[in-house]
Order: sequence, then structure tokens, then C-alpha cells
Amino acid sequence: MAKIKTISEIIEDVSPYYKEKGGPEAAHTIVYDSSSETLEPVYFFILDLLNDFGLKPEKIIDNFSSSPGSGHFGELGQRATVMQQQAAQNLERVNAVLRSVLNIIYDLKEFRIRLQSYNDLKSKDKEKREAALLSLKQIWMDKVDMAKGQSSIKAMALGQAGFQTLIDAFLVAQNEKDADKLDLNDRVRRIVKSRIAEFNIWLKRSEEELRKRYELEKHYLRSQVNSLKLYSRWAKPYLRAAMQLEAKSSGMEREAALVKTFNTIILEMTLLGKTKLNVKSSAIEGNLPEEFSKESFLRTLKRNYYSCVIVEFRFRGIPQRIMQRGDYVFGGRAEVTFMAYALNDDELKKLNEEVEKSDIGDVLQLIEGTTTESLDQIQEEINFFLEEKSDEEKSKKSKDESNPFLALIGYYDRTDKNTGKKKKAEGKEKRKELVPDNWIEKNHLRRVAGENAKNLAFDIFDIYKKAHGMASFT
Repeated sequence: MAKIKTISEIIEDVSPYYKEKGGPEAAHTIVYDSSSETLEPVYFFILDLLNDFGLKPEKIIDNFSSSPGSGHFGELGQRATVMQQQAAQNLERVNAVLRSVLNIIYDLKEFRIRLQSYNDLKSKDKEKREAALLSLKQIWMDKVDMAKGQSSIKAMALGQAGFQTLIDAFLVAQNEKDADKLDLNDRVRRIVKSRIAEFNIWLKRSEEELRKRYELEKHYLRSQVNSLKLYSRWAKPYLRAAMQLEAKSSGMEREAALVKTFNTIILEMTLLGKTKLNVKSSAIEGNLPEEFSKESFLRTLKRNYYSCVIVEFRFRGIPQRIMQRGDYVFGGRAEVTFMAYALNDDELKKLNEEVEKSDIGDVLQLIEGTTTESLDQIQEEINFFLEEKSDEEKSKKSKDESNPFLALIGYYDRTDKNTGKKKKAEGKEKRKELVPDNWIEKNHLRRVAGENAKNLAFDIFDIYKKAHGMASFT
């Protein structure tokens, strides 16, 4: 397994500016070592500081690895096993309901084929009507009349003398009057008339029953699809919890602090806080040229720049159980690095994409694959039956069929306007490369955003250092 990249390495990969620069605008490190005091206060003090500065921090990396011989490793392993078992049970239900959905879809397709003959009976095309009637008569002879045994039309025509014309006569006659006009002997004519009467009754009743069954199957399909979504929803939290309880050992196999029989844990966390550069205010304050405050200039800007403070935590701790509750506290060595960056919209978006491609992102994709993608594969056929409308409803459809509630969740962004089908996700090879800074962005906007980020990073570092009276820092 490849080594997990640090946030600095990811930024250098996604940003042409920092790839060339080779590092952040500024970086400050604090080291706090106390095996008797817990590590949580260090984290939450800095988290609150970032909030106080209006940076609205978000956690983008959260990894841990315990030494195999520690009690913490065994405890989390047991919890992960429970989560995996619960997830497996729900996934079994998902698979069972999914099979049911597939069977219902196949049944509905068969019903549609049968109903097509009934629909063609009402067609204005004479040839279609005749073909549909012949098709239904064949079905009636094979499925209904055959139950009479030797008295059925086919048995009499093929096995008894004098009834060879019975099948042809039945297929030609459309009603009892047509049977009277046939040039046949009385015995054959009487049988044809009785069977035509039976067929016409069956024709009416069977269509009614088939349409009822078709609608019932569609309602059943809807309930099964809802059950499938519900079971998928139940499975996801357990899958996600099991994933979060897994130790991320990639890149830590040779970590000297993780001795197999020691009671040790290493935690890695990264917080990202950012604040948007206000170009107009900066120009008024004199940090940018005066013309940058004009609306005509502001409209030419294509992307925003942000002053970003990234805080990396690396904890080496000793897990200690609190009484018998199963909870742990961690005392040990905390190494905290404050880094300043100036990033634009495009770089932040790609940074989030790269973080999602980490081990956590891969597992979340597997979760989506097990619970969602299987349904998406047959979603088009499900929608076909659940959203099917009658001819009258189709004629009453308004010109604007857009649904404002679907627009709120971005449905139309993922749907082709012409076909109504979901757009295919673009392949990785089609992703656009980031556009490098132009002269104004590089020499003015990024410069000022970078200066602001440097000041913010140092202020937070300095406040924390002074608040705790630390001497071990850089």
C-alpha cells in the first residue's frame, strides 16, 4: 500500500504556485510532551482558537494506528467486528430485496408484452387489430381452453375426425354472427359459436385482471424499492463506523514508536481553516492598488483567493482505560505544526478531491458501491415503471416539467436535458488541469492572501505558546 501523503505534499501536487515555491508561506511548530496530561485539551484549544479567528475549521485528515499488543488495539478490533457483523446482516437484506426487485421488473415486462395485444385491439390500424385478436385467441386456446382436455379446440381438431376445420373457423370468426356465416357443418358451427362467446367473456375479464395485476405489481415494486433504500440506509452507518475503527497503518509499518508489544498509539489529524480575501476592503486599506476597489475591476475577477491556516497534529500517546467503561484517554507527545497558504477556489476544490482519494475516500466509495450503485444500475428500468403515465396523463403534461425540489438537490445538474437520463461521470483523464495564476493574481491577490495567512498562523501559534508557557517550539 502506498504511503499516505501529508497535506503539504497534496497542496504541492494540486497547486502550480506551491509546486514551484516548494513549501508554505510560513510554518511554526509546537511540541508538547506530557504523559500525565491528556491530549484532547491541546486539540480543542487550537480548534477554538481557529473558530475565534473566524476561520471556520474543518477536519480533512483523521488517522490512527495502535501497536498490535496494546489493549486499545484489541478493544477497537472488537468494536469493529460488531459493526461489520451488523453491516453484513443489513447487506444480506439488501441483496434479498434486490433479487425481489429484479423478479418484479421481469414480471412487469411480461405484463407489458401481454397488455400490448390488448392495446393493439383498440388501434385505428385494422391490421394491428386483427393481429392482436389472433394473438389473444392463440393464448386463450393454449392457456384456457386446453384445461378442457379432450373437449378443447386443439384436441378435437387434431384428434377427432370431422373437426379438422375447427381451429381455422375459431380464428376467423370474430363473434357469434360471423360463426353463423361460416360454411361449416352444424356441429362445428355450434362449437365455434360457444367458444367465441367464452373467448369474448375471457377477453374482457382477462384485460381487467391483467391491468389490475400490473398496477399491483408496480405498487409492490415501489414498496420493495423503498425497502431497499431503507436497508441501504441502515447498512451505511455500520459500514462507515467499521471503516473509521480500522487502523490506518499505511506508511507506519516502519514507525519506530509503534513497537508491537508496547501500549502505544499514533494519531494524525489535520484541520483546515480559511477566510476569503476581500479585494475591495484590501484596496481601500492600501494593501492593494486603489483601482482594485472599483466595481468594473471586481467583475473581471474569475476566482476568489483565501488565506488558509492548516494545522497538522501528530500525537504519540499511551492509551489509558478510564475505569471499566471502555473509554480511553491519551497522554503523550503532541507535535503541532501551523502552516500558512494562499489558495484559490480551484485549488481548494482539487485539494478536497485529492483528500477524498485517500484510504477513507476509497472505503466510502466501496460503501456507495455496495448499497447504492447496485440500485442505480436498474434505476432506469425502475423509473420507467414507477413513472409510467397513461395516454391521457401524457396528453395533459405541461411544457415545463422541471421540479424545483429536484433542482435543490442538483438533480438537473446530473441529468441530460434532452434524454432525461443521468449524465455519465467524466473520467479522471478528462479532468481539467488548474489554470496558473495570471500576473494580477500572482503579484497582488495571492501575495496579500499569503501575508494575511502568515499573520493568522503566527498569531494562533503565538497565543497558544504564551497561554501554555511552552519553551519547546520553532
